[in-house]
Amino acid sequence: MMEAANVHNKLILAVVQEDDYDTTVSELNQNGFFVTMLSSTGGFWKKKNITIMLGVEEARLEDALSILKQCAGKRKQTIYSNVTMPTGSQYAVAMPSVPVNVELGGVTVFIMDLERLEKL
Repeated sequence: MMEAANVHNKLILAVVQEDDYDTTVSELNQNGFFVTMLSSTGGFWKKKNITIMLGVEEARLEDALSILKQCAGKRKQTIYSNVTMPTGSQYAVAMPSVPVNVELGGVTVFIMDLERLEKL
């Protein structure tokens, strides 16, 4: 029989971008969360994602969600992009890079009640 303090009663399925996977799992592990990883592909861009599956105690649910948001949540980043000129332009080399704000990351989280979790 499981101890009441060790009952995992919530199941989190978190779909993170492949680029955010290592940092996210490392941070979850360092905070005592153990995960199972499922490779997945989907979304509009058909980009590779990783689905993280973890059972958590309800009391630690917000801790896990905070880590997911911190490590895999949406964030803005400025990248520098070259202005493209028509082919054959004598000015193509002289054109400066321009800053472009892009949104990166993003995690989709499903939270379900978990009837039972056993590690056999």
